[in-house]
Amino acid sequence: MARTGRRPGNQDTREAILAAATKAFAERGFDGASIRQIATSAGVDPALVHHYFGSKDKLFLAAMNAPLDPGTVLPKVFEPGLDGVGERLVRAFLTVWDSPAGSTAAALVRSALQHEWSARMLREFLVSQILRRATRTLNLDPAEAPKRAALVASQMIGLGLMRYILKLEPLASMTQDDVVRNIGPTIQHYLADPLPRPDVSNKSVREATPRGQ
Repeated sequence: MARTGRRPGNQDTREAILAAATKAFAERGFDGASIRQIATSAGVDPALVHHYFGSKDKLFLAAMNAPLDPGTVLPKVFEPGLDGVGERLVRAFLTVWDSPAGSTAAALVRSALQHEWSARMLREFLVSQILRRATRTLNLDPAEAPKRAALVASQMIGLGLMRYILKLEPLASMTQDDVVRNIGPTIQHYLADPLPRPDVSNKSVREATPRGQ
């Protein structure tokens, strides 16, 4: 019987799927990449993608070597609601970084700081796996959610960088409880409090002022 050109189901197949998925997610983003496109690029039937990885989300997490599956961690953080979400999120973040998965998280941050490809993958992870889950579960205003998520991410990535990579003291030596008490309220503010309106006063003044004055 003539070969169809499809790869046999073995470790090489899995690696081919991962390579194709990594390229697709980096180039087209999570939403733009499809299982069918990835399967075609890898030279396999789409059923094999589901066989090895189960879902598009699982394939994405494998492609970026994510340190955790947000689906197993974030429900405990977000499902209780906005009250106390800042402290829960910081504690969950620290728990991951203090676990064996922390070395993988550190590697992802280091790579994102050095390579645009890694930065794109990390952005896709934050948007597709965390932001959307937070927006849906916490009932955040979709118009404000991206801004809130960016503010939270700035704090959390900064915390990981300073505590675990640069090891800035005394932050590096603080107990989890101390970090939660200090950082949690800021995250709570970003997620739950009213956001300040954009300052357009200076722009309006500049536009209204004739040139030369």
